Amino acid sequence: MTSTSPVSELFSHSPSLEQQIRGAERAARTDVPVLILGEPGTGRSAVARAIHATSLRSAGPLVEVDISAIPSSLFESELFGYRPGAFTGAESSLAGRVATAEGGTLLLDHVEDIPVAAQPKLLRLLAESAYAPLGGAELSANVRFLGIGSEDLPSRVSSGAFRSDLFYRMEVVTLRLLPLRERREDFATLIDFFLRDLGERFGITHLELAASAREWMEEYAFPGNLRELRNVLERALILQGGGPLDPPCPDRRSGPPESLEAVERRQILRALAYTRGHQGRAAELLGISRKTLWEKRRRYGIP
Repeated sequence: MTSTSPVSELFSHSPSLEQQIRGAERAARTDVPVLILGEPGTGRSAVARAIHATSLRSAGPLVEVDISAIPSSLFESELFGYRPGAFTGAESSLAGRVATAEGGTLLLDHVEDIPVAAQPKLLRLLAESAYAPLGGAELSANVRFLGIGSEDLPSRVSSGAFRSDLFYRMEVVTLRLLPLRERREDFATLIDFFLRDLGERFGITHLELAASAREWMEEYAFPGNLRELRNVLERALILQGGGPLDPPCPDRRSGPPESLEAVERRQILRALAYTRGHQGRAAELLGISRKTLWEKRRRYGIP
């Protein structure tokens, strides 16, 4: 994970994240478990892959497991494998993800979704480097563990939904990635980074962003974080086909907003229609006096 790697370029310009990246670089040179917490889209997977690529196990496999995509009833057999006869229908054996990651790195995404029943077995894997396939004998494992989890994982430990001993075993090194809304000082750098990356991908030199788009981007919260920022830029590039990119703000309705006078006139017409032209009742609905309503009708040309 050198200073010129994509991950470093994405994160190193925020003072708080510079510390996180330095921690990731140091952790990459060891075999200790690393837990990466944060909101979706903050770059957790990119950091995890960079840790593996910089580690002493980089020549070995990186086996990624999305726990949220595996039914809880199948989690143990998927992770640890099984032998013939382990359960009904198990006519052959399955190596499992742990065996596939031998000599390399096992990356578990959405660790907060690890089934409670499987947590003791995973704890033993981390603590003793040992596991047993379903219906099989105990095996040793030579794997490095990386975990990706949500920000509320510690609260799940406090509530008893996640084993505390497994959590403490996972969090030897914990990296917390800030959401984009808390990294305002990074926006200009991140936008320029994505523009260069997209330009290289699509063969466009000097890809630029319209000043109006840059202005709203620096104010928008980006709930989807880095992933949403990149998608907004890529979508604009595909739809526009050239010129300075000018994507619309995702939470802004199409077209310019109405003037206050236009809104007020429309509401007066609605009130008069509702009361069938009764000025006193219309004024009461609008929260104004009859005199004020009469003046506004004259101003807006309402008969």
